[in-house]
Amino acid sequence: MALLEMESMAGSIGVSVAVLRFLLCYVATIPVSFLWRFVPSRTGKHVYAAASGALLSYLSFGFSSNLHFLVPMLLGYLSMAIYRAKCGIITFFLGFGYLIGCHVYYMSGDAWKEGGIDATGALMVLTLKVISCAINYNDGLVTEENLREAQKKNRLTRLPSLIEYIGYCLCCGSHFAGPVYEIKDYLEWTERKGIWSGPWPSPYAATLRAILQAGVCMAFYLYLVPQYPLTRFTEPIYQEWGFWKRLSYQYMAGFTARWKYYFIWSISEASIIISGLGFSGWTESSPPKPKWDRAKNVDILGVEFAKSAVQIPLVWNIQVSTWLRHYVYDRLIQNGKKPGFFQLLATQTVSAVWHGLYPGYIIFFVQSALMIAGSRVIYRWQQALPPKMELVKKIMVFLNFAYTVLVLNYSCVGFMVLSLHETIASYGSVYYIGTIIPIVLILLSYVIKPGKPARSKTRKDE
Repeated sequence: MALLEMESMAGSIGVSVAVLRFLLCYVATIPVSFLWRFVPSRTGKHVYAAASGALLSYLSFGFSSNLHFLVPMLLGYLSMAIYRAKCGIITFFLGFGYLIGCHVYYMSGDAWKEGGIDATGALMVLTLKVISCAINYNDGLVTEENLREAQKKNRLTRLPSLIEYIGYCLCCGSHFAGPVYEIKDYLEWTERKGIWSGPWPSPYAATLRAILQAGVCMAFYLYLVPQYPLTRFTEPIYQEWGFWKRLSYQYMAGFTARWKYYFIWSISEASIIISGLGFSGWTESSPPKPKWDRAKNVDILGVEFAKSAVQIPLVWNIQVSTWLRHYVYDRLIQNGKKPGFFQLLATQTVSAVWHGLYPGYIIFFVQSALMIAGSRVIYRWQQALPPKMELVKKIMVFLNFAYTVLVLNYSCVGFMVLSLHETIASYGSVYYIGTIIPIVLILLSYVIKPGKPARSKTRKDE
């Protein structure tokens, strides 16, 4: 009877029973995280965090999911306990190695496209948490003078206990879809230290806002997805359309898909906020207001109206972008040298591998590197214009916005369709415009080299 009810409910919203079961457990992370606040002791809180996360995983994906989670967790902890000097790099490669193996074995992308679900998505988030913990423990051996600010803040000087570590990894189901956060923040939150040492602000208004946002996002997605299915890219009617209609369909397909992620991240935001972990300090306004940035994984308006492609990592999958910056991009920069295209491409490649070994993912993130590099060229040209050319500057700002909208929605088709054939076919249907324009801009930057940004006399005096 229960199965029939599940099938009926799943059919009414157009998802499989497996996805519906996941969604119910995912929404349950909100009350589960709320109840964490009332667990009496530190050890009790760690046990509750670990047990609730494991239970929700079992209900969502089955018993095997927790066995999969156990592998990178144990590998990371053993590397920290046995070989601290190299535990970061060891855990990085072992964690990613196991994740890649699961991606290949389960071929999760195909299942996701067809409306299925498995534990690979949760394993992706868990892998980042395990790696960051090991790297931060490794950084605890380094003197602060040789560390960046983020490294100083997150370094661990002692090995977390096993129950602290497991609680951090599985905390209240936050490993389902993030957000990723640091173990030092988790420990301070649990022990009421740092910004959590004083009175905690009320989370209810911010939680309600996130829940309402999730409802709106789901409504948008359910309304749009029947009108802009991904299967249209392989249908004959798509090829019969003209260039502009095909290009506009690519935009709408990407726009539609993003609402699914907005919904998922809004739920996780509500969960992290109501637990208290999402609190990140106070504003400088009068009176001060609480900030919940640690829980925020997306800025919807920031994505849809980004003035530059450079802004996209700052507003989309925010916590993973922060992780990639701290644990990949920054650590590839040699002392005394500026970052370049290599660091950007390497970071995007790691992001692609993290998502899975589908050609569409690889192509999308290479495209992202090109997109960001091209946007930087437009920005440098804009900044080099003298103050008297204010109108031209505004035109350049608009061009950067239009460029970002065009290339982002062109590129994300690969992320959605995944296969090499469908990706190349969809790109070719609009004459590879989103690949050619960034490459042309990058090449032009070597010919049209902007001078240093114009500065006012006052600023020069400073």
